[in-house]
Amino acid sequence: MATLMNRPRRPASSRAAASRRYLGWAALALLVGLLAFYVHYRRPINRYARRTYATFISKNLTGLERTPLLSGYSVHGIDVSAYQGRIDWKLVASHDVRFAFIKATEGVTLRDPRFAGNWRGARAAGIYRGAYHFFQPNYDGARQANLFVRTVPLAPGDLPPVLDVEAPEFHDVSIMRRNIDTWLRLVERHYGVRPILYSNYSFYKRHLAGHFDKYPLWLAHYEVDSPSLPREKWIIWQHSDEAYVPGIRGTVDFNVYQGSFNSLLSLRIPTPSKEANDSLSKSTD
Repeated sequence: MATLMNRPRRPASSRAAASRRYLGWAALALLVGLLAFYVHYRRPINRYARRTYATFISKNLTGLERTPLLSGYSVHGIDVSAYQGRIDWKLVASHDVRFAFIKATEGVTLRDPRFAGNWRGARAAGIYRGAYHFFQPNYDGARQANLFVRTVPLAPGDLPPVLDVEAPEFHDVSIMRRNIDTWLRLVERHYGVRPILYSNYSFYKRHLAGHFDKYPLWLAHYEVDSPSLPREKWIIWQHSDEAYVPGIRGTVDFNVYQGSFNSLLSLRIPTPSKEANDSLSKSTD
């Protein structure tokens, strides 16, 4: 029997071949793991890559970049805030943008500094306009509604007011829902038209579904071929928050309206009838 001292050693070439095989299997395992990780998280990875690239090229943008319109829909729109900077509304309108929702207020004190200019510019360009309030869930709903109605001069022909509910930092979901309900009721009473509720898919499913079904839903849901909610549940789909529209230097949210253009027009605040105007005149005499 050979002793350990006398056991023949493997040739160096054999040891090298074994090491190469080991490294090959390790590299293959790593590649498979990375591929599996990418397949599972490809949407957020792709999204992060696009956003990184957009940031990298932002200084070279001209404001003429254009994202193709989403096929299968005939009515396209955007939503904007001060983040978009100065907007060439006439150029925006010339590229099939039919409606725009413009940020007006947030919380109980913040007014968007570009609201007034965007409000006038959209109308002058022939774009049907609406205004939205970014809801802060830990603030009183009545105070938030009061800020909005003191800021936004909605008139006949404008689209309904919108409440944007997506901020996740809240203390109590029941209190948040109560404040949302207060905002919606007070704003509807003030303008005489039912507001639209905006939220993203995950937040809506977790916190809002089943509680505000009488209000039209504007749903944000990205990286999908179509929203996961049934079509009868929503009227507007925000399908991207990284689109390019000529007239805006940088990215902007892109939306589609589910119905026809005439259906969109039917959402507008109606012009009071002659009978209503006569009744109002008599009540103020």
